[in-house]
Amino acid sequence: MKYLVISLLLITAFSCAQEKRPLVGETEFQRKLNAEYKDVTTSPLKDKDRKTFKGLEFFKFDSSYVVKAYFTRTPDEKPFKMKTTTDRLPIYVKYGELTFSLKNEKFKLNIYQNQDLIKEEGYEDSLFLPFLDETNGIESYGGGRYIDLRIPEGKFLEIDFNKSYNPYCAYNDKYSCPIVPRINYLKTRIEAGVKAFQKH
Repeated sequence: MKYLVISLLLITAFSCAQEKRPLVGETEFQRKLNAEYKDVTTSPLKDKDRKTFKGLEFFKFDSSYVVKAYFTRTPDEKPFKMKTTTDRLPIYVKYGELTFSLKNEKFKLNIYQNQDLIKEEGYEDSLFLPFLDETNGIESYGGGRYIDLRIPEGKFLEIDFNKSYNPYCAYNDKYSCPIVPRINYLKTRIEAGVKAFQKH
């Protein structure tokens, strides 16, 4: 009987360990994002999706999608109301322009700053880079993706498209998400970052 109890305890412990296996991810960014999405306190997923969540699907990490962009500050821009997927209209300002080369092609993206977010501690230098590309609606989310950045100290800023993520609206329609401005459309395939979410 004693051995049976010990065996059952070992099986239970093993099962718990199996359930708490580390979340998949090729990079630290991927593992961190997966951990956030699994955690009930930080996940944008619907309960039914979170309970079966094994990890987000990513494009394979590709260093060619880490680019050095020339940063041009645009100080005279007026704040504007950015359209979202709901009636909410958060105030943003175009903070600058990023010009860069990707696979021998030149591109330009506008970078924005959320005027409410910069009032929060730790986000004073935050920048928002939303973009659309030719994978949208195929491998990646149809509404485009986002990258979080910080104000650079000099004239250059690194854009790592491997760290691009989906708006929360890709997972749950209860969220209000900024709609990517059409001017930030890249006429190329960005095969990096988070892929489209397969809902259950």
